Amino acid sequence: MSLDADATPQRRPTRAEAKARTRRLLLDAAARTCARKGFAGASVEEIAEAAGFSIGAVYSNFGSKERLFVELLRERASEHVSRATRIVADAQAGVDDPAPALGRLLAHVADDDPDFAPLQAEFWLYAVRNPQLMETLAEQLRGPRAEMESLMSTTLEHIGARESVSAEAVATITMALFQGLVRQRRIDPASVPDDLLGQAMQWLFTGIAASTGTADSADSAATDDTAAADDTTATDRTSATDDTAPADPPEEKR
Repeated sequence: MSLDADATPQRRPTRAEAKARTRRLLLDAAARTCARKGFAGASVEEIAEAAGFSIGAVYSNFGSKERLFVELLRERASEHVSRATRIVADAQAGVDDPAPALGRLLAHVADDDPDFAPLQAEFWLYAVRNPQLMETLAEQLRGPRAEMESLMSTTLEHIGARESVSAEAVATITMALFQGLVRQRRIDPASVPDDLLGQAMQWLFTGIAASTGTADSADSAATDDTAAADDTTATDRTSATDDTAPADPPEEKR
């Protein structure tokens, strides 16, 4: 019996698996082509050809080059957030110090993926000039920001922050800080050493913790002042009552 007869026939991929593979190949091709030519310079035809498909595959899977690129940005952002989540989770479990680990993450994005920040900035400028894309971009990036918000919520709870500190606001600040430092490192690497992101995050949470303690002290002081005022008022009322009480009548002369 031949070896071919003994070989197990390969299972044909399902429709969903085939679609996922096509999308993956198109995203990878878009990343390579846009990195080489920029977002504006990369055509749909070039992206499709690099992936081994016709331009119809781009439109049937993403609808347009813009939506294909937005999905690429969302995917990259989600990868970065997921990695940051693992770093912080390990730190809270006592496995690793988050500061140097976050620094390595920033260095990786800035140095090992040097095309990401320029392409992100290029598409941001393109979307600003084409307002109909702004909501599409915002919608796609809400997912990674929601992941970051969940991470910040856990971290704020870990440091004992007040409920009034918004995890959503801290997530927005963190993502803006990360993006800004990545871009600055691409411009002037020496100005953003590996440990700067970790230090910046420590400063951020130290400030939040300090403001929480100050606010709690202020609340406690206000409560003490109110209690003291209440005591003073009660004492004044008692004194006033004593002052206005009628004097005992004089004894009658016999």
